[in-house]
Amino acid sequence: MLTDTVLKRKGFDVLTEALGLVNAERFISLVLREPFDYTEWQRNLFGDVSADDFFRDLETFKKNNRKT
Repeated sequence: MLTDTVLKRKGFDVLTEALGLVNAERFISLVLREPFDYTEWQRNLFGDVSADDFFRDLETFKKNNRKT
């Protein structure tokens, strides 16, 4: 299990890589600004995709998008 500090660092690194620095910070401020139910947000984000399907698709994505 990762420490809180390592988890935050890795999470920010992922957001920054995916969104760029400005949009990563914008995303964080949006999440902090609005009270929301994370579980409900996640349901809406992923819809009816099962965990198995999600992780299978993630593996496919990783294989197809490896940095060379």
